[in-house]
Amino acid sequence: MSDQELRQYFLKHRNDQAALSAYLERRNQVKRPIITTVDDPDFEDKIQSAILQQLNQ
Repeated sequence: MSDQELRQYFLKHRNDQAALSAYLERRNQVKRPIITTVDDPDFEDKIQSAILQQLNQ
């Protein structure tokens, strides 16, 4: 089951503790890139771009 399929399953079966555990474990294994730093002059643009990328996936 893909991460997206597991997420969809969990959203439909919110009382399934095993599904929640599996979903959270997978989420914690994924390394997230550092998008920007607080003192970056392009902070807002980089954050907005990252949000749009996530929405389009």
